[in-house]
Amino acid sequence: MSSSLYPPDGRAEVGARPEGCDPFAQTQRSKLQHRRARINQQINKEMRMRAGATVFSVLLQFTLMHQHFCLLGLTCEGLHTDTLTVPMCFHSEAVNVPMIPLGLKETKEVDFTVSIQVMTAMRTPSRNQAGLELLMEYYNQLYYLDQRFFPAHRNLGVQFHWYDSLTGVPSCQRALAFEKGSVLFNIGALYTQIGARQDRSATCGIDRAIDAFQRAAGAFNYLKENFSNAPSLDMSCPSLCMLVRLMVAQVQECVFEHVTLTTQDTHFTSQLCLAQEAARVSDVYLLVQQTMTQPLMKDYVPFSWASMVQVKSEHFRALSHYYAAAALCDHAYLQFYVNVPAGPPLCQVLQDPEKRRKLGKAHLRCAVIRHEEALRVHSLCKILRKMDILQDVLSLTHKRSLDKYSELDREDDFDETAEAPEIQSHTHRKPDITPPNFSTVQVTDIFQRLGPLSVFCARARWGPVRLICLQRREGGLGLTLRGDSPVLVAGVIPGGCAEEAGLREGDYIVAVDGQDCKWAKHGEVVHMLKSCSDKGVEISVVTLHSHDMQVRKGIWVCVFWLPVVGCMYTFTKRIGSTFSLSFGSIRDTEAMY
Repeated sequence: MSSSLYPPDGRAEVGARPEGCDPFAQTQRSKLQHRRARINQQINKEMRMRAGATVFSVLLQFTLMHQHFCLLGLTCEGLHTDTLTVPMCFHSEAVNVPMIPLGLKETKEVDFTVSIQVMTAMRTPSRNQAGLELLMEYYNQLYYLDQRFFPAHRNLGVQFHWYDSLTGVPSCQRALAFEKGSVLFNIGALYTQIGARQDRSATCGIDRAIDAFQRAAGAFNYLKENFSNAPSLDMSCPSLCMLVRLMVAQVQECVFEHVTLTTQDTHFTSQLCLAQEAARVSDVYLLVQQTMTQPLMKDYVPFSWASMVQVKSEHFRALSHYYAAAALCDHAYLQFYVNVPAGPPLCQVLQDPEKRRKLGKAHLRCAVIRHEEALRVHSLCKILRKMDILQDVLSLTHKRSLDKYSELDREDDFDETAEAPEIQSHTHRKPDITPPNFSTVQVTDIFQRLGPLSVFCARARWGPVRLICLQRREGGLGLTLRGDSPVLVAGVIPGGCAEEAGLREGDYIVAVDGQDCKWAKHGEVVHMLKSCSDKGVEISVVTLHSHDMQVRKGIWVCVFWLPVVGCMYTFTKRIGSTFSLSFGSIRDTEAMY
């Protein structure tokens, strides 16, 4: 983002035009983004060649192209995890488990007849609040663009190209709703990147990460509920459901980290609280893992993502048993098990130091087993093995549980270690799914010079502009006006000046003596007409032609749709005739001139 446009806090100055990042900036993230773009282009090329090989039944060439395609897909998958290794803008001695950010969907430039600078900037948003505002501004502008130029009953032929966020497979569609949905997807993806790069060694950074992941979940959930028949798999309902659950799981992980930071004492109630929070994190990641193993998602989700989710599920389950053991060793009497443990009553176990030691040892044994399983899954994924910070966290927690187990283990203890009961998961703060609020970014219709959107819209069929010359007579101009912005010719006096000049009832006045008056008020147009010279006045008018009834029914039937945001206009008026249109501030009486 240009430093001349945005202050250091990332927010746009009032009146500044949003711009994207410098595409030639040599930063770590921009290099990854350029690699993604190049690989997406190669994937597109290989898919075309593979399709051609299939048509001509060239089996050898098809196999070769398919291998190239799979190789590029694996390379693209690796880029998603490379974002985790991008250096952060903070320095801390604390070690946190990496989060899973989502890469932005790539797109191509759209050749609009009207130059839209925000479209170019939208392709390279900055990874901060300014980038989010840029995407939201473009999303809001698409509403005006849709209402102005994209009638629902016919297609303009404008192609919208987007690449799948995870696989890089290209998708192309003529529906503007596909453009809206893809921009909304990128808003959610940008929130994931902002949340993943926060410094979670302090509570303020954790709070910002929680807010970002909750907003990402809200964006994906909003897209899932309001977008159907997506041409790309990343915007399908199963994929969006998986992403929502993944974001909620990462919010729950941040909540656990927040509790860990704010719990400085080692009191037994605090340890039990941490145990239940960790069990909650493990449960939500287990739900994400089950979603990723569904038939449609199993071959789509990157292997590194599935491995990371499984590692986290095992890791936090191990932590829950570790904190339970730590609490038992310090004496506790809280009912926090899912089922009552077999053997003596829990009250007797907690009162007997030896029985507490054995139960704590059982929890530690389970914790060590879970840690070892997490390390095993971690070692199976090549991409995760490159993440040193994850390796450090897993090794450190495994060693801590192993040391604690060694302290409780005795040489003269020949009893078989019992199976530890499952811990009842609980959290003091449930994640919220925050839907996107587009009204926070106010935009101005870049096509407002065309006239009020309620009248000059794509669903109205207009005739060509006609130039009418009126010469005032003793009886006036012979017309009746009504409404504001634009002013409507509500009636024409038979035999009058206006009728002879060719003015018709239902015409809209768009200019008077060359001065545009689409946005002019009723009184302003009247004043311009009365101020005409003896030579008369020239007015420019347009006529609205009503749609066929069958065509109007098609306006409300759309394969792809997105609800209009709250800050925009809504259209509920019929268009059966000229007088059923909205006239702005309609007067109760008409004026004759």
